[in-house]
Amino acid sequence: MTDTHAVSKQIRKLTLKCINSQGSGHVGGSLSIVDVLTVLYTKFMKVDPAQPKMPGRDRLVLSKGHAGPALYATLCYKGYFEEDQLLTLNKLGTKLPSHCNMDLTPGVDMTAGSLGQGLSCACGLALGSKIAGDNAMVYAIVGDGELQEGQNWEAAMFAGAKKLDNLVVFVDANGLQIDGTTDAVLKVEDFEQKFAAFGFATQRIDGHDHQAIEKAIKGITKGVPNCIVLNTVKGKGVSFYEAMGVGVHSTNCNDEQYKLALEELN
Repeated sequence: MTDTHAVSKQIRKLTLKCINSQGSGHVGGSLSIVDVLTVLYTKFMKVDPAQPKMPGRDRLVLSKGHAGPALYATLCYKGYFEEDQLLTLNKLGTKLPSHCNMDLTPGVDMTAGSLGQGLSCACGLALGSKIAGDNAMVYAIVGDGELQEGQNWEAAMFAGAKKLDNLVVFVDANGLQIDGTTDAVLKVEDFEQKFAAFGFATQRIDGHDHQAIEKAIKGITKGVPNCIVLNTVKGKGVSFYEAMGVGVHSTNCNDEQYKLALEELN
């Protein structure tokens, strides 16, 4: 049986290794989604690293594409590419740009970076799967600040109208964005009520509790799209990053900080 907590620690280490290669980056929002990525890729995702474009595979749309280092670390752990590739983050000629690109990185199913667009793409993938009849699941991870973008709600309306029950949306509800708290910038809660109004079945859980994540995914409702709101902490897993608050959105990960973080994670 896979020890998902050990895996999540390893993925956090790889995430920080990736960001440390640049000296700084989107630490906070990368670390906040490691646990859901861990559970998805160890327990649920129907994928094959040897066949990144396998027909009928499950898809992961990381709409908050600036958290790419966490996805790259997860894909590396799964064997999509060698660990030394993590050291090329955002460098000239890299296959790991700062925001995810489906044309460059094996295992990345949708290009992201323009916040608010990923959910629409996920809807298209889910509808395409329905038409193809390949039984693929589409999992989308969106940020809570990102949900201030109106296009998300058009996508939610579409998903509900088309009853895309092969679509699961995870909201990374960490309460922070680049310019402040989400409530101060533009309050968008209550996510459960809003998604439910568009025809989604909704749940809210601790986004760092692996058992809760697994139970929530197993408990999705058939016949309608699903939204799982994850209560998370930016910088989760490293105490000094967790304590930074708004400042951890994009911050330094120098050699000293990287060493201290590894000591905590070990």
